[in-house]
Amino acid sequence: MKTLGIKTSALLLLFSLVACGNTKKKNKTAKVEETKKESINIPQFNADSAYTYIADQVNFGPRVPNSEEHKKCADYLVKQLERFGAEVIRQDFEAIGYDGTVLNASNIIGSYNPESKRRIALFSHWDTRPWADNDPNPKNHKTPVLGANDGASGVGVLLEIARIIENNQPELGIDIILFDVEDYGAPQFYKGPHRDEQWGLGSQYWSRIPHTPNYNARFGILLDMVGGKNATFYKEGYSLHYAKDITNKVWNQAKAIGYGPMFVDQEGGTVIDDHLFINRIANIKTVDIIPFQPENEQSSFGSTWHTLDDTLENIDKKTLKAVGETVLAVIYNEH
Repeated sequence: MKTLGIKTSALLLLFSLVACGNTKKKNKTAKVEETKKESINIPQFNADSAYTYIADQVNFGPRVPNSEEHKKCADYLVKQLERFGAEVIRQDFEAIGYDGTVLNASNIIGSYNPESKRRIALFSHWDTRPWADNDPNPKNHKTPVLGANDGASGVGVLLEIARIIENNQPELGIDIILFDVEDYGAPQFYKGPHRDEQWGLGSQYWSRIPHTPNYNARFGILLDMVGGKNATFYKEGYSLHYAKDITNKVWNQAKAIGYGPMFVDQEGGTVIDDHLFINRIANIKTVDIIPFQPENEQSSFGSTWHTLDDTLENIDKKTLKAVGETVLAVIYNEH
């Protein structure tokens, strides 16, 4: 889905040791941090509900641009956000893929308290990878991915947050922004040039032409692949470079509500993802919550990344809950 830059092999070893250390201390740490969780007033996040929204998306099939499944899912997302009381804008546009293909795309934005100048932006992408180019079986490399985690999980968490916001408006205005054509970057088997800007086409478009003229937000949080089993989230490199204060804010809130073992207080690799373009082009400080599993031989994003195994069976509600509650803790404690 994106490229990941690891600093050094020694750093990988360090991360592995840190991860192992956290695993050994997990029970003791969880008990201590669970006490802290009760002192922070946030609405309850329903992981079953988020899982249902993920299943709804997966049931359409792969959401590849220019497909019928893609169109149906876009309509579904608009209706869900409207159902949850958001003011919805559908930003239709044409994007040009790495191979020159014209892609009919839609960024979908749901806004709460749109009159407020004090805003937080929550991002995810909703399209899926047209090729399972990291699958262990080369015969599957040109088969589209279902994208239960890579695409649907972040959207599912944000739809559950939208449902919560409808009846529990936080102090700041909230924009839920679902990007299209994030995952159309050149596949591994492509012999031509591979460039950073081939990824995140929807976020690049929105960053240059936002849904509201002169749009700005206090900060943004991007959710990407936030439903995997045994997921750990390290502080991503570009997030620290552009938005170190926001990164620390998110990880501190995760620790405060009992998710310190999952939100590891260490730097991970650098990832070409939507947040990079939001930071560079829109100049909105944005952090990426994205898995980093340095011990995984197939991919540090997890073993299902860009494979045919990215299915509902590999979604963990505990991960969804940890990420959802962390985001809620951030937005409901912002003044």
